Amino acid sequence: MASILQADVYVSSRLPLATLRGGESSTFSPISCTLIHGYSEAVLVDTPISVLQTEDLALWIQETAPGKDLRYVYITHGHGDHWFGISVLRRHWPNLRAVATVGTIEHMHEQLKPEIFDGLWRTLFPDNQIHPNPELPTALDPPTFQLEGNIFQAVEIGHTDTYNTTVLHVPSIRLVVMGDAVYGDVHQFFGEADTTEKRKEWLRALDTIEALNPHTVIAGHKRAGTVDGLFNLQKTRNYILDFEKAVASSSNWKELFDKMKTLYPNRINPHAIIRGAMAAFSSAQQASTKGRI
Repeated sequence: MASILQADVYVSSRLPLATLRGGESSTFSPISCTLIHGYSEAVLVDTPISVLQTEDLALWIQETAPGKDLRYVYITHGHGDHWFGISVLRRHWPNLRAVATVGTIEHMHEQLKPEIFDGLWRTLFPDNQIHPNPELPTALDPPTFQLEGNIFQAVEIGHTDTYNTTVLHVPSIRLVVMGDAVYGDVHQFFGEADTTEKRKEWLRALDTIEALNPHTVIAGHKRAGTVDGLFNLQKTRNYILDFEKAVASSSNWKELFDKMKTLYPNRINPHAIIRGAMAAFSSAQQASTKGRI
């Protein structure tokens, strides 16, 4: 008989950025890490960015599920802020198996290129805040694994805030861990969802998730203490639609930034709007230029 699973969510601290955003100091969005555990074993979904954050996560796991063996860490997508902590977790659980889909691992390799790992991540978080040699997972093929008789399914959903995104579905408790497919009270990142078609694909991804008929959804970036409800799906959908309308009615990225900040004054990390706003107008300009050739 399969064990009865339960889930707990760790929400990371917000790391200060070493570079300015819009001429202002800023901090990174909080990151959700989900622990799903049975009688004696556990699965973690995603890690934070820094060594210190991940050490704090490890302590939290030991306190939340004392004596249980962390068997797997599943990574939802390739953005480094969701997997740079694997090597740190390995210190505490040497037999831990880190897993992801083939598409996610391809994205991870991109994140380790010097122009991204050093030029972006270690510039934002200098002084060895990030582990110097992040461990890559092994590929799930087929995209399922088991824990104490329960099935865990990796579901590929395409482009959300980045490409090759997945979610982790746990049918026995009707849980879906979203990664960056769903946000909760945190401004969404459109730096890579920079065209109308990509944002439509994100909306289709939300439809795919809804078709799994979950009872609980856990956002990849959320406000600590909030309930992991289905309402986050609709709120994420509404934010995308509002962003699309704001792009169409704005004449420049600063106007778009102001509109989204006004529409969502209480969401965490408004500086996250900046890159998406700039990307939206850069893509629109490129499309306009191509149309004139």
